[in-house]
Amino acid sequence: MASNVDIGPVRIFDTTLRDGEQSPRTSFSYDEKRRIAATLDDMNTHVIEAGFPVNSDAEFEAVSDIAAATDTTVCGLARVVEGDIDAAIDSGVEMVHVFVSTSDVQLEDSMHATREEAKGRAVDAVEQVKDAGVECMFSPMDATRTDPDYLTDIVEAVSEAGTDWINIPDTCGVGMPTSFGQTVKAVVEATDARVDVHTHDDFGMAAANAVTGFENGAEQAQVSVNGIGERAGNAAYEEVVMAVESVYGVDTGIDTTQITKLARIVEEASDIPVPANKPITGRNAFAHESGIHAAGVIENSDTFETGVMTPEMVGAEREFVLGKHTGTHSVRKHLVEAGFDPTDSEVRTITKRVKEYGAGKRQVTAGDVERFAEEAGVTRDEEVRV
Repeated sequence: MASNVDIGPVRIFDTTLRDGEQSPRTSFSYDEKRRIAATLDDMNTHVIEAGFPVNSDAEFEAVSDIAAATDTTVCGLARVVEGDIDAAIDSGVEMVHVFVSTSDVQLEDSMHATREEAKGRAVDAVEQVKDAGVECMFSPMDATRTDPDYLTDIVEAVSEAGTDWINIPDTCGVGMPTSFGQTVKAVVEATDARVDVHTHDDFGMAAANAVTGFENGAEQAQVSVNGIGERAGNAAYEEVVMAVESVYGVDTGIDTTQITKLARIVEEASDIPVPANKPITGRNAFAHESGIHAAGVIENSDTFETGVMTPEMVGAEREFVLGKHTGTHSVRKHLVEAGFDPTDSEVRTITKRVKEYGAGKRQVTAGDVERFAEEAGVTRDEEVRV
């Protein structure tokens, strides 16, 4: 069943190499950055935020090389500081993403600036980027904790200065879908620039808020592969893309069949394991053990899967896991695939062995099933033909 809400157009801005790499204890090598960027590019991701060029010589080189090697739009991050912006422009990126704090708590205790000072710096930064002939994105950092009137004020100011994009960051992940949607709608109404959203997962709302952004007029969402990023992370690339593609029926133009491969590349490079129950790319995402569920899925996958997304769509495979909760349908499937020709009675016998073995918190492998079948004297297909 697709959503009854129409959205579109939809663009994906990947920030794995910038915000994703800001995950605590995570650092990508030059080669890892290039490999991730090449995969994102091959998948037709709309924008790749390759890093923070002013951060170091190595970071500048990586961003510059990615910008030169990819067909997609490459973005560099910069504070509202002239040197940051010069470094981003010099790196050869097609888009510069400038940001300034706008919530009072960050203005007072992080930037040590007034609202007017922050707005002035924002306008100057946008003008510097546009004077260089580069596409500009502006972010009012901590937008969801910013006074709504001031948020509108600074959005109107940078819009007049010529920014191409306004990004709405839920920097601390406190936005809930309803309130976040209202914020997005207010910004859309306050600017002629295109609107983008950047959502964090501190309360598990990042993907929902990203999609809510689309429902309220945003054209683009910033995401990170496997949801990695500051603290609890960002909206996950795979979750947002597949929700848009499958539930809303919008063609993003992204090659979703490479999603699982991309997730494994980032998992290895980041050293952040993908949880088994992670949507889309977790090892349990398309796995079934419960007898009732497995029996239904063997008959028709739509019974206990989404009905709008298949494992093939994301380059994964469906798995029928054997264990404590296994039913006869899964056991028969495994036995037949292993070359056995079991009777109903033999299937019940092997199922009992599987349940008992799995109850001891032991993983039941295909080899175990074959051993159980051989011990029970189950006939193999080739023996029948002889």
